[in-house]
Amino acid sequence: MTTLPTLVPPPATSPVPPASSIALDPHQMARRAVTVGVGKAHESVLTTFVLAVLAGAFIGFGAMFATVASSTVPGAAGLPYGVSKVLMGLAFSVGLILVVVGGAQLFTSNVLLVMAWACGRVSGPAVLRNWAVVYAGNFAGAVGTAGLVLLSHEYRSAAGGVGLNALRIADGKGELGFVQALVLGILCNMLVCLAVWLSYSARTTADRVAAVVLPVAAFVAGGFEHSVANMYYLPLAALIKSTAPASFWASTGTTPGEFTHVGWPIFFENLVPVTIGNILGGGLIIGGLYWLAYLRENRT
Repeated sequence: MTTLPTLVPPPATSPVPPASSIALDPHQMARRAVTVGVGKAHESVLTTFVLAVLAGAFIGFGAMFATVASSTVPGAAGLPYGVSKVLMGLAFSVGLILVVVGGAQLFTSNVLLVMAWACGRVSGPAVLRNWAVVYAGNFAGAVGTAGLVLLSHEYRSAAGGVGLNALRIADGKGELGFVQALVLGILCNMLVCLAVWLSYSARTTADRVAAVVLPVAAFVAGGFEHSVANMYYLPLAALIKSTAPASFWASTGTTPGEFTHVGWPIFFENLVPVTIGNILGGGLIIGGLYWLAYLRENRT
């Protein structure tokens, strides 16, 4: 007589995933933020600068993608405002994805080094040195990318529509007053640093990408101001305004004189309040409040 095998019922609950696949909780994220900050602060000047140049270029690529994504042929109907802004934001997120996954150093995310400083893990001068080197490297990378994009004549795409969009974006940024640019810079880097903060919870590359996209898309859609992105947007527009051939202006139906808020002096006037706002939004508000919530008792 054949004995039937005993059927073992499946477990009532799913097996617990291995610890390596579970996202970090906020306490662990805070400790990782400090560890990352210490590593960045202690990096050599040359390595820091090289990684900062790459970050500036990466943000430039994101800005270029966003400009193309929101462009139309001159005279043609475009997408509804909200749809265009969201699409622009999703495209721009490529820049921060490249920074976060590629391991580059970006000024607007490095303001989170204040968490390591507040814990006593790095000195104030080390933080300021990192910020200065990274800011200079980001500037070189972003402006250099703008120059390469200009030389590629990419701005003439869509019958000049891409270049026209770049000019309009920069003109809108250039007309901001000091206080408005400052506040927009605060709001921007709250979201940028939240994107980076969320990426500290990730165990995989896919998790890091997913964490970054929507906060970045939100700041772009909101029209907030990012200092490193402006190191690409405003110089590119200034270069287009000063070097574009007559055929470009004819195809777009515009003249250089229409873009009164595009130029090098206006670029630097914009950069000052936006940079200050980025430090306050990312460092003081996001970094400071998360330190207060999770790390205030861990000062060494």
